Amino acid sequence: MTSISSTPSCSATASRFVARWLQADKSRISELEDISRLSLSPSIFAEILQNKTNLGASLNSAMRRLRHLVISTLIVRDLNGLANLDEVVTTVSDFADFVVQTHLRALMADMVALHGQPIGEESGERQELIVIGMGKLGGRELNVSSDIDLIFCYSEDGETQTTSAEQRSLSNHEFFSRLGKKLIAAISEITEDGFSFRVDMALRPNGTSGPLVASFSMVEEYFLIQGREWERYAWVKARALTGIPEHIAALDKIIHPFIYRRYLDYGVIDSLRNMHAQIRAEVIRQETRHPERGNNVKLGRGGIREIEFLSQVFQLIRGGREIELRDRSTRLTLKVLAEKGILEPAIVSQLLESYAFLRNLEHRLQYLDDAQTHTFPAKEEDQQIIAQMMGCASTDDLLAQLAPCRKFVAEQFDAIFKDKTEKTEEDAITPALFEQLDKESIESQLASLGLHETKETAQRLISTWQSPRMQTLSEASRNKMLALINSALRMIAFQTTGQLSTLNRLLDFMEAIARRSAYLSLLTEYPRALQRVIRMMGSSDWAAKFLTRHPILLDELLDESVLHQMPDWAVFAKDLRQQLEQHRGDVERQMETLREMHHALLFRLLAQDLEGELSVEHLADALSQLADIMVEATVQGAWETIATRHCEKPKFAVIAYGKLGGKELGYASDLDVIFLYEDEHQDAPASYAKLAQRFITWMTSHTPAGILFDIDIALRPDGASGLMVSTVSSFLRYQEKSAWLWEHQALTRARFCAGDPSIGKQFDDIRTHVLTQKRDEMLLCTEVINMRKKMHDAHPNRTDLFDLKHDSGGMIDIEFMVQFLVLRNAHQYPELTANIGNIALLKRCGELGLIDAKMALDTANAYRVFRKFQHNIRLQGEDKARVPHEKIASELLATRGLWDSLFSKA
Repeated sequence: MTSISSTPSCSATASRFVARWLQADKSRISELEDISRLSLSPSIFAEILQNKTNLGASLNSAMRRLRHLVISTLIVRDLNGLANLDEVVTTVSDFADFVVQTHLRALMADMVALHGQPIGEESGERQELIVIGMGKLGGRELNVSSDIDLIFCYSEDGETQTTSAEQRSLSNHEFFSRLGKKLIAAISEITEDGFSFRVDMALRPNGTSGPLVASFSMVEEYFLIQGREWERYAWVKARALTGIPEHIAALDKIIHPFIYRRYLDYGVIDSLRNMHAQIRAEVIRQETRHPERGNNVKLGRGGIREIEFLSQVFQLIRGGREIELRDRSTRLTLKVLAEKGILEPAIVSQLLESYAFLRNLEHRLQYLDDAQTHTFPAKEEDQQIIAQMMGCASTDDLLAQLAPCRKFVAEQFDAIFKDKTEKTEEDAITPALFEQLDKESIESQLASLGLHETKETAQRLISTWQSPRMQTLSEASRNKMLALINSALRMIAFQTTGQLSTLNRLLDFMEAIARRSAYLSLLTEYPRALQRVIRMMGSSDWAAKFLTRHPILLDELLDESVLHQMPDWAVFAKDLRQQLEQHRGDVERQMETLREMHHALLFRLLAQDLEGELSVEHLADALSQLADIMVEATVQGAWETIATRHCEKPKFAVIAYGKLGGKELGYASDLDVIFLYEDEHQDAPASYAKLAQRFITWMTSHTPAGILFDIDIALRPDGASGLMVSTVSSFLRYQEKSAWLWEHQALTRARFCAGDPSIGKQFDDIRTHVLTQKRDEMLLCTEVINMRKKMHDAHPNRTDLFDLKHDSGGMIDIEFMVQFLVLRNAHQYPELTANIGNIALLKRCGELGLIDAKMALDTANAYRVFRKFQHNIRLQGEDKARVPHEKIASELLATRGLWDSLFSKA
């Protein structure tokens, strides 16, 4: 290694602290040179400490001397290019852990000898002090000269259990209070050897006015009643340095609900913005009074704190739903944000570079005199030393590198935290107009904005404002709501048609979310999200109602580039499995996860659909693919909850019929399924019946996120009187000997959906075998007509409009014709058993000469037109898809013509 004194500009002599320490005892030079060759670790700390105590030093003295050696070693390694930022902050954090744990162990032994072992009053279990590291210590990113923020907890109240008459029993609270005071003194008292770390206890519940230690019940009560927003930010970093693992796990269950919300908490942006403003105001005040304290690399504009806020704001917003965002490290959290696409990877990369630059500069400011400083020194010669430590020729060179770094950080900070509520023009509607019921003035304001139907619009606005939900809101929420309504009115005014219906849908939505300030905050912080909401609500009543039922989906509107990407199904399925795995054992949370992830992807498809990016066929394919993934995940999740399961993977399959089977699923379609299994184990029938029941429960249960799918199992063998699950062999027997013709019709649209692929293969073989049977054409014709008549009679249409689904010549007629063609001809043309959809099968029949080729194409086109009409009508919230006859006259001519050609002889 280069000699410590050989290159003063980039060695220990650049640090006055190290220089003074070496000058006090020349023997330290060789010790420092030896240890500087090593990456320090807790085992090395222990070895050196043992050596120093063996030479007669007390624990406190030996620890302080070790601290000087550790800090000096890091300074030498860093300035000589042997250590990077990660090594520096990790080593200091490891050393702080070592100091706390070593001192606590010794002090605990002394206290137990005097007063006995603390025991929990209710559990009767041994109690230990849990020391929680906060801030940079909690995140394992501690500075070389940083103090350590600590909080002391213990599991439960009780008393110490004495074992001799000399011991005096104490309450657990008194015991741990005394122990905590001794620990602080052992670490932070300044002696002739200095100190190990400065200790700050101000982050504990109730701050400096609160008790030094707190039981879990005290912590829980404090969070519930008094916990403030800034404390959520602080507790993100909380890490237990000591304690019994089971007790630490129990504490985490108290802490996490306080920090992380189950919903997406965009209200935290405003809270952190206000906290940051207070910090900045104090920094500016100090810089004004003391100009020499300028260039604060931690708290100044574009400083370290702003990068930490950028990282932690997304932890607080999303950490309740995304466990990966609960890491305590700023650097690791930023990387996760890039991986998840929450921040652009290029931006995160530059933020990490800026963070490393600022932290390295911060360390060099502290290397100078081992002072807890974050500002440039006042003296020019000191500034020059700092510049040289940073590898710069001059202070100006360093500042030239610092300026763009801080500018970039500030720009990214502003992109998230800039106050979006600044008014650029007068609000159209004010609270006074509502409270005075000044309808004429409101109508006048609406007209000036370019809105139509001002009378009806004004009445709806007044009734919304006077609704019980709005009247019970806090003043802050009412003001936020009014600002959003004013913004929305300006946006809606740009619509040429449907202004009132769009506003009605939006106000229904606003009333539904009025008491959820997080959603109001999201729309306030992201005005473009409000634009997209309005655009969707103007396009579709069904979309408006869906978003009103699931406002958590607002989050999907933030990134338009992601919103309009086609799903990567493999990635989605993997992410879903990981999310369910994280919540293993918590069935309620797993069911919520399934719904939330399904709704989010469905909403993305809905957005693409409304923008005209998907055809009806492509949308149906995507919705069917999504359903397949959800079915697969639900089968696996439900199976894991069956305590008596006899195998790891169920030998069980879900077979899809109907719209899912034909890959023609719509937004609100239910799933027609049956369940098959092939397993000789004696417990198999009971286990798979239980699995099928739990599958239905997981799918159909109403949770806060709604339901996943309605499930229909009426198509199982023997229908409602049949078993819920069937063996593959019994399914084959039923299809060969007992099934009605309409069940064979249904089989034309059936397919393996999820579960054991080998059972899926057996089902495919059975399906092909059944569909390729030679049939009596006249009997087949008669039965299809009779079944169609029953369905037609069950859905009478007493209007003058054409029912696209049920009326003669409509979609069911087309589906029956395709099924008839398959059953009549598959014995001769097995390719007709392919589950490729009605349109493709019609074309195939035309190509094979089974029907007139032009008729086939015209009918296929009619089916496409009918589906598109039906889809658009459903998007407007209509249950019955009906249109004027003249709109589909040519299509009806084609479908009825093909029907007559196939069935006129029957």
